[in-house]
Amino acid sequence: MTQDVGETDLSSCPPQNRVRVRVGRGDCPSAHSWRNKAGRLLWAIVYSTIFRTSPRLCFGWRRMVLRRFGASIGKNARIDPTARIWAPWNLSMGDEASIGIRVDCYCVDRIEIGDHATVSQDVMLCTASHDITDPHMRLITARIVVASQAWVCARAFISPGVTIGEGGVVGAQSVVTRDVTEWTVVAGSPARAIKRRILVPRPVE
Repeated sequence: MTQDVGETDLSSCPPQNRVRVRVGRGDCPSAHSWRNKAGRLLWAIVYSTIFRTSPRLCFGWRRMVLRRFGASIGKNARIDPTARIWAPWNLSMGDEASIGIRVDCYCVDRIEIGDHATVSQDVMLCTASHDITDPHMRLITARIVVASQAWVCARAFISPGVTIGEGGVVGAQSVVTRDVTEWTVVAGSPARAIKRRILVPRPVE
C-alpha cells in the first residue's frame, strides 16, 4: 500500500519541545520601516485611484506612475492595470517587457524582468516568505529575476530567490522553487525541465 504524503511516518522525529509559535505584534514587530509603510500607503491610494482605474491601453500612463514611485521601467514596457505591485521601487522592467492581467508582483525584495520577457496572467512572483523554524516566523526575502526573452505562463508561482534564465519558459500552473536554466522549458509542481527551447526563424508576414 502506498503511503499518502499527508500520512508520512514521523515516528523517528524528535518530540516537540516547549517552544511555541508566537506571532503576536509584541512578539514579532514589523520588519518594515515607517518610511516603507508610508510609501506603501501612498502607493495604495494612487494605485486604487489612478492606476487600477486607467484604461488598459494606457501603458505609457502606468509606466509614468510607476517611475514616479521609483520603479525602473524600460521603453514600451506593458503593465496591465489589474497587476498588483506591492512596492514599485523594488520593480525593474526592461524594454518591451510585459506584466499581464492580475499578475501579483509581491516585491518585498527586488523583482527584475528583462527585455522582451513576458509574465502572463495570474502569475505570482513571490519574493518573501517566513522562516518556519523561527518561533516568531521571521520574514525572509530574496530577489526574483525573469531574464530577457523568458516567458512565465499563466498561473505559475515563482518562489523567492529564483532566477528564470534568458529565454527560459515556465509552463502554466507550475511551481518553481529552483533556478531555470537558459533556454529551457520547465513545467509541473515542483517544476522540472522537459525540453530545450529552440527558436525557429519565421518569415515576416
